[in-house]
Amino acid sequence: MNRLFSSIFLFSLFTGYAYAQADVFLCVDESGKKEYKNTGATKGCKKVELPGINIIPAPTVAKKAEKSPSGFPKVDDSTQKARDADRKQILLDELRAEELKLANLKKDYNNGEPERQGGEKNYAKYEERTKLMKEDIARTEKNIEALNREVGNLK
Repeated sequence: MNRLFSSIFLFSLFTGYAYAQADVFLCVDESGKKEYKNTGATKGCKKVELPGINIIPAPTVAKKAEKSPSGFPKVDDSTQKARDADRKQILLDELRAEELKLANLKKDYNNGEPERQGGEKNYAKYEERTKLMKEDIARTEKNIEALNREVGNLK
């Protein structure tokens, strides 16, 4: 049986080697452009001698099932459910806080025309503050989207 396996292995190895060793030709056209081909039927082509190539397939590695280490602590279902409920409540509290923050930011932003403050006699300072307010609104909206995704991903 071992001899049969060895014979099959060697046959497949040499068969793969034979297919890998194809003739290669270097062809040069009238303008001097070089091109490598696997057929030499055209004018200006010369066979190129290449060193032998050994092809050996990589061994296959079986994936091991991931196990927790023997001393790894395990959590019972009721504790995990309580933790999940706490996490959901924390996320919902954060979501409410971000929504309140967004409402206040939009109120202060006043559709792109916030009230001028006393130190903003220079219009550039007013524009800068308006730009920062708009960025804060966009960031808060993204935070709300992320929190909604997190809450939606919970079981």
